[in-house]
Amino acid sequence: MEYPKSQKYNTPELLAKIMGPNPFKLQEEMLLNHKTPAGSLVCDLGSGQGLTSVMLVKDYSFKVYAADWWSDPEENRRFFNEMGLTPEQITPVKADATALPFEKEFFNAVVSTDSYNFWGRDPEYLDSKLLPFIKRGGYIYCCVPGMKKDCHDNLPEELLLSWTPEQLVYLRDTAYWTEILNSSRDAEVISIYEMESNENVWEDWLNQENEIAVNDRKAMNAGGGKYLNFIAFVLRKK
Repeated sequence: MEYPKSQKYNTPELLAKIMGPNPFKLQEEMLLNHKTPAGSLVCDLGSGQGLTSVMLVKDYSFKVYAADWWSDPEENRRFFNEMGLTPEQITPVKADATALPFEKEFFNAVVSTDSYNFWGRDPEYLDSKLLPFIKRGGYIYCCVPGMKKDCHDNLPEELLLSWTPEQLVYLRDTAYWTEILNSSRDAEVISIYEMESNENVWEDWLNQENEIAVNDRKAMNAGGGKYLNFIAFVLRKK
């Protein structure tokens, strides 16, 4: 696919801040044909250093809470200021995804790009920890790194060049996520699908020179990418 929105962020300075496969392109594909209107209050859950949050404001005209446990809200606030965004448009928050510090039914939608797999594998998470903060009829848009077919019983040597079995536990296939999401009482599953964004977003990441990207090259250069994909899903609160 083409990535007209993401191209605006294709600068060395911004790509140096990415923490994995290109989040701009992942988010752009994930939000194709989205149903959340401009001006909606949206939580960017697992927002990292705020790149996807900036895109949600600038390209989708959402009012955004950038919620992340590991990043520094003050650093993100400075970044948002540098990107020309105001406090009325975007708010950085230090937040644990399993204990969100918001009022119930606060958001029109939640967006999570390349992070939901860290906490969302708990079948009870959706109903007990996330959906209470979304208005009825509101949406959840997520994409996660995954496997084309679950191979945890016999992990390929290529993948083990970069990642331990414990790290690979976070990668699951579409069937796994379908079962998890369909177990929700309060969410309607609109779609679950393998994304087109895979080789393209990995290439952008592997071109970076930070030590994590350099380590990931070992598996990907050995052909490990043939086992991997990205999985997107869209849910609506009943």
